[in-house]
Parts: sequence; structure tokens; C-alpha cells
Amino acid sequence: MADITRIISSYGQEHNLASDRNDRWQDSPPDSVYATSRQSAQTLPRAAKRKFKSYRLRGPYEKPWLSDPAMRKTRWNNWIVVTFMLIGFIASALICFFGVRQYQPGPMCLVFEDDFKTLDTSVWSHEVTLDGFGTGSFDWTTTDPLNSYVDGSGLHIVPTLTNETTDISNDQLYNGKTVNLLKDGSCTAKSNLSCVVTSDPKKGTMIPPVRSARLTTKGTKKIRYGRVEVVARLPRGDWLWPAIWMMPQESVYGVWPRSGEIDIMESRGNGWEYLPGGRDLYYGSLHWAPSAATDAYWRTTSAKQLKRGDFSQNFNTFGFEWDENFMYFYLNNRLTQILFVGFSKDDDLWKKGGFSKMEENSTLFSNPWADSPSKTGNAPFDQDFYLILNVAVGSRQGWFPDNQGNKPWLDAATNAQWTFWSAANEWLPTWGAGDDRGMTVRSVKMWSRGAC
Repeated sequence: MADITRIISSYGQEHNLASDRNDRWQDSPPDSVYATSRQSAQTLPRAAKRKFKSYRLRGPYEKPWLSDPAMRKTRWNNWIVVTFMLIGFIASALICFFGVRQYQPGPMCLVFEDDFKTLDTSVWSHEVTLDGFGTGSFDWTTTDPLNSYVDGSGLHIVPTLTNETTDISNDQLYNGKTVNLLKDGSCTAKSNLSCVVTSDPKKGTMIPPVRSARLTTKGTKKIRYGRVEVVARLPRGDWLWPAIWMMPQESVYGVWPRSGEIDIMESRGNGWEYLPGGRDLYYGSLHWAPSAATDAYWRTTSAKQLKRGDFSQNFNTFGFEWDENFMYFYLNNRLTQILFVGFSKDDDLWKKGGFSKMEENSTLFSNPWADSPSKTGNAPFDQDFYLILNVAVGSRQGWFPDNQGNKPWLDAATNAQWTFWSAANEWLPTWGAGDDRGMTVRSVKMWSRGAC
């Protein structure tokens, strides 16, 4: 009972003190209270700053691990590893140096340059035929200035429709018309089949529905080892086939492809969505074999595809370098390699192609390059080659694979050219207007290996 009385009395005293403080707060003006608070804050002691103390060891100190025998072994291991790394770097550098050294181009002599201010007919000649030059193309190559001409942009090779640029009617393309290039002497081929054609629906033959052009430096400008650079813009349009390529001047090893073929650039005018590759892609290739059926181009071909845009939008430099040790294809500069082919006497093209095990008509092939004077195994690419520029249209040898991209004809069909022309309302709208449907060549340069 006494404890309860003390608790109540204590509570009452605390309550009275709280009441007195409230009364004083109400009687005191607010400013005096704030002043008192600021004064109290100023009189509070500040925390002392702590000085940074480093625990880094100073002066000499014991290093017992240095006297540990295992430490010496670790040190030797480190030196051994570093030594082998240095030897590896040095060996790699020497391998790269001597590997690249054998493929250095050496001195070059500019033997031909043309920026096409005019068409120099003392250098360039037209090849005129009706047969598609062995590829079954659907174009008739001409000397018509509508198909090849020069202006401020360069040399243009442009395909045109036969029924729009000649007096041959659309009906005559199919039936009852003969074109004989032997009469006017314009045909440059040796075979009558290449120079004369008669349209006949029963035989499936027709007049080529498209005309184009093919220009060469045959007999005027040629090189054996050197460099070629062609600055060109490619055509736009389905089933167009632009090409910059080289053929042997004398074909010393026999008919194609025994004497070889060098394709610096081959492309297709179709759009990027065309699965085999459209105008956003081009190929560099070599053709070589003892027969057409054994052509080993697939061993020496490669392609370059643009990630943005295509080759019909801008001019590009299509380059090719060649000597007895290698062939090198590049785009715009030598740093952008498209294809490299090295030659070796111990692994010449006859061995590389595996032709000794192949046969024709139950007879094994004989080596057509056995008598080559080449000491590097590069035959048939050890002879003079000349340059060709052309735009073909269609083909019947697989360049445009069957059943790809709405292709309107089958290569093996007798009426392939007929069905191609019947689908003109599908492919003609894809062709560029004016010069855009053709290849424009701004310049050509040819160098010969060696000093001038």
C-alpha cells in the first residue's frame, strides 16, 4: 500500500512539472525559443576529425618466402614460359613474313588505261553473234550504238528489246523470220550456227528477243601476269548477267576450258531476295579442266556480298592480280580479298583437280598441260589473256538455277527462249530505266608484271 502511494505521488509531481513547462512555452514568444535553439546548437562541441593512417609497411622487413627452394623453381618455370612465348612470336612473324613475301606483286608497268571519254576502236572491238556464246543466253550481241555507247559517265553496255530497236515484229520473233549476219559480214563467230537463226515454232527456235553488247581487247591489249582494275556500276533487272572477264589470246592448250578462263566479276541483276544471289553479290572464279564436263571452277571460286545496298547503286573497283605463284581477286583495294589461289609445282592444277582418275567416253584424260614451261604448276594460266566486258540476258547452263526466284524457263527445254520472252511482263518492269538496266564502266587499267 505504501508503494502504491509513492507511485501516485511521483506521477503527480511529474504531471505538475509538465504543466509548468507548457505554461512557460505559451508565455514565451517564438523568437526567443528559436534564438535559444540556435545558441544551444552553436555551443555544441564538433566531432574531432580523424587523421588517415596508412598501414603500408615502411623500411626493411623480412621476406622469408624468397629463401624457399620452391620459389626458385617457380621463377625458372616463369622464365621458361616467357622464353617459349617469345620463340612462338618470333617464329610466327617469320612464317608470316616469308609466306607473304612470295606473294608480293613486285614492280608493275601500266600498259593500258581508258577512262572512256570516247570509245577507242583501235583497242576495243565488238563480238557479234546470235548464239549466246555457249551459255545459251537470250541476247543478240550487236554493234548498235543503242547497246554500247560513251557519255560523261563512261562506257554503257545496255540491253534493249529486239522488237523495239529493229524492224522485226513480235510475231516474227516466233515464226517466219531469218536473221543472217553473214550477209552483212557483221558476225564475228566462225560457225554458221552462231551467225544465222530462223524463228520456227515447230523447232522451238526464235530470234533472240533482246539485244546487248560484248566488247573485248582481243588482239590489242593482253597481259601474262600483272593486274587489272575495272571501275564499274552493275545493272539492275531480273535475269541480267553482267561480267568482267578474261580469255586466252591463243588458247594454246585447246578449247574451253583447257586453256582457262578468268572471271574477275560475274553477278546477277536480280534483287537481294533472289536466293542464288542478286545484284548485292558478285563472284570471282577460274575455269580450268580437260573438258567442259569436268570444269573445276567450284574449287577456285568465291563471292563477296554487300551487307547494305548493292552493286547497281555505286561505282566499285573490281580488281585482279596475277603472277606465276598466285591469283588474287579483290574489291576496291587489295585489303578486301575475294579469292586467293596459290600455285605449287608439287601440287599443280592437274593434281589439284584430280583429273588423272577421270575419264571421257571410257578413256582416261591425258594431261593437256604436261608440256607447259611453267615451273610453278599454274598452267593453263601461264599464257596471255585479254579483257572482255559484257551484259548477257538469261542463260541455259545453270547460272540462273531452275525453279528459283520465279524463273520462267527451264534450261533444258527446247522452247526456253520462248517461255522467257512470254514472261516479259514479269521481268521487264524490274529493269532499271535508261542506263540503269546496263553496266556502266568508268575506267579500265591493265598492268604488266615487271618494270616498264
